[in-house]
Amino acid sequence: MIQGMQTRREDWRLILNSEVERWSLKSCEQLTGELTEVKAYEVVFNHKNYQVEVQLLENTDKYLQIGVSVDDASIPASFRPLSASFIREKSSRSE
Repeated sequence: MIQGMQTRREDWRLILNSEVERWSLKSCEQLTGELTEVKAYEVVFNHKNYQVEVQLLENTDKYLQIGVSVDDASIPASFRPLSASFIREKSSRSE
């Protein structure tokens, strides 16, 4: 069971890294426009479906903080998704 969970979470980590990279390439304007509410969708990896949630955690004058989480919708493992966040600094000019 522990070995299976480790492998499962390793897959989650690959997906999480990919999704964080994808979202972190967007401008502040794109992020605020797309994340007016939690964005939930599925991705397929190795013929399996995974749940991804992306949300705007903070929107300050200087930066946005974006949260990304991944799980495979299995119970009980999905009760504790793998997550990360990143900061997207706002430039002094409007984006």
